[in-house]
Amino acid sequence: MDKTILGELDSLPEEDKLRLRAFVDRLQARDSLRLYNSLVERCFIDCIDSFYRKSLGKQEERCVLHCAEKFLKVSAYVGIRLAELNQAEQQSNPR
Repeated sequence: MDKTILGELDSLPEEDKLRLRAFVDRLQARDSLRLYNSLVERCFIDCIDSFYRKSLGKQEERCVLHCAEKFLKVSAYVGIRLAELNQAEQQSNPR
């Protein structure tokens, strides 16, 4: 985050800081739920092909595990890459 913005946040009244933190927490919770729902939907569509049993078949189970693992690895990679790009931008444009 921009250091000038962080400095401005420090000058906010305590009540406003608390409201802002609560708002950011809600946004993070919403984003976490979206990520989870996206993972569930994607893996379900890719892996589940029948509803004849209560439990997953061995092939479905392997597919779901592989799908979830791949999704989480890609998400982590994208997060790391975005952080690197953000850091490089901040270093090239100091304020």
